[in-house]
Amino acid sequence: MSDLRTLRFPWGLTLVSGVAFVLLVFLGLWQVQRLQWKQDLIARAEAAAELPPVSLEALSQMPDPEFRTAMLACDFQNQPYVELQSIQDGQPGVRLISSCDGWLVDLGFVPETVSARPAGQSDPIPALIAQARRVEAPGAFAPPPDGNRFYARDTEAMSRALGVQGPVRPYVLFAMRSVWPAWEALEPSPPPAAFSNNHMGYALTWFGLALALAGFYIALLRRKLKP
Repeated sequence: MSDLRTLRFPWGLTLVSGVAFVLLVFLGLWQVQRLQWKQDLIARAEAAAELPPVSLEALSQMPDPEFRTAMLACDFQNQPYVELQSIQDGQPGVRLISSCDGWLVDLGFVPETVSARPAGQSDPIPALIAQARRVEAPGAFAPPPDGNRFYARDTEAMSRALGVQGPVRPYVLFAMRSVWPAWEALEPSPPPAAFSNNHMGYALTWFGLALALAGFYIALLRRKLKP
């Protein structure tokens, strides 16, 4: 009887089930790691929101300034900018990208239906408050810029177009109020700091599938080895 059961043992099923079980557990553990990373990110964003704005020089000295706000004293009304094709709330348009002391500054969104652009002004505005956010480099297949119009947030190409000196930072400063208060078409809109945090649910799903697979395998194994 022992030899017969050895011959009937489902080695192929065991191998496939074992690989699938390890993969499901790995995915669950990966989601647990993602959960810890997301919780740290949310805590950093909430803590930074409570801190007062710093100078641009102090911001430049921070190893990771994401979510921190800074006071910008540049004359954006009379500086050049490039346009980044974008969509906001389902509406196509462009984002105006300028620079300030070596930093790229996202001034806000302008709907595609608005073709006019404000002329330079001589009246200075109060120092602009902007929030630092990390941006990802565009992929290899991102479309190239067309003159002053960009179709991907290519910080290196934008920096060259705006004459920014020094190394290109992986951060962009997003204006939190308009540099042209009288121009209502411009909508300053930093990326939302609220993050979805569903990693615990994903982890429980993967672990649950692993347990279900283990239960199915045990039941099937008992059935196959039953005399």
